[in-house]
Amino acid sequence: MVNEIVEGAQAPKMNLPRDGGGNVSLADLAGKTVVLYFYPKDDTSGCTTEALDFTALSDEFANAGAVVIGVSPDPVKAHDKFIAKHDLGVILASDEDKSVLQAYGVWKEKSMYGRSYMGVERSTFLIDGAGKIARVWRKVKVKGHAHAVLEAVQSL
Repeated sequence: MVNEIVEGAQAPKMNLPRDGGGNVSLADLAGKTVVLYFYPKDDTSGCTTEALDFTALSDEFANAGAVVIGVSPDPVKAHDKFIAKHDLGVILASDEDKSVLQAYGVWKEKSMYGRSYMGVERSTFLIDGAGKIARVWRKVKVKGHAHAVLEAVQSL
């Protein structure tokens, strides 16, 4: 069963290991605006561009009271390398068992070159301070996305 997360719904719980050790959870961020973006793989071209775009706007997100968290199935060790290599300024959470990816309905069947496989559908969820989904972006195109998300955060 694929969960279809809709605007106004309660955000599914999330508590995952994060870069640098420790965990990041929505419960710990209660009262804050959270940008939760799901991406396929560390250090691939689209994912690197997206992480760099969010990093470039990290001060604006912080000024708007938002925390930006990227989630992929990569292990924490890969996240740490990705952050160090590109000097990223966002939190990266590791969902190796894909439970959060499935809860948000972004672990999907994809196809490339006629081959089907399971992977992450690039998606972003804006969660308000009450833990409700304020906006949903699915099948994200990276170019301009971080700016669009920032505008949505600022309009909350």
